[in-house]
Amino acid sequence: MGASDMTTRSGIVRPGAAAVLMLAAGFAGCADTRQEGGTLTPGAGTMASAPPPFPQDKLLGNWGIASFRDEKDRKRTEAQARSQCKLPYTITRGPTDGIMMHVADDPQLHELKLKGAPGGKAYIGFEGPPGDPQDREVISFTDNLIVMRFVDPDANSRYGTFVYVRCPT
Repeated sequence: MGASDMTTRSGIVRPGAAAVLMLAAGFAGCADTRQEGGTLTPGAGTMASAPPPFPQDKLLGNWGIASFRDEKDRKRTEAQARSQCKLPYTITRGPTDGIMMHVADDPQLHELKLKGAPGGKAYIGFEGPPGDPQDREVISFTDNLIVMRFVDPDANSRYGTFVYVRCPT
């Protein structure tokens, strides 16, 4: 599905790519679009829910972000994300207690939820079962570093794996 084909859950066509996501994707600088450490499973939206492995409030704050496509570039990407704290990406609480973030190919902020799945997995996305193609999978999480990727293989190949580094207060 191309960028112009992406739609919201209500069926409204979403225009353009989110500038922040395009900027982060540009930092990747790698030609290899394969994802090391396994493949993404499209259509995993039937996964059962479980409690999230960490509190949603831990996502709030200012983050430097960058992305990579090859695991060997992860440390370099963490340094790039840290340097982005001069112009941080801010995750705030949403009006119904979710978190406000961008989704693939949409410059508008949306209220998303942290969703748990079996095996201690976590996803961030719209209300619904974890693993929906519009979700992000949280690959790893600490208070100061989050690594996540889009579940949708097309979005993942375009944007890569994101590294969020918490900015100093």
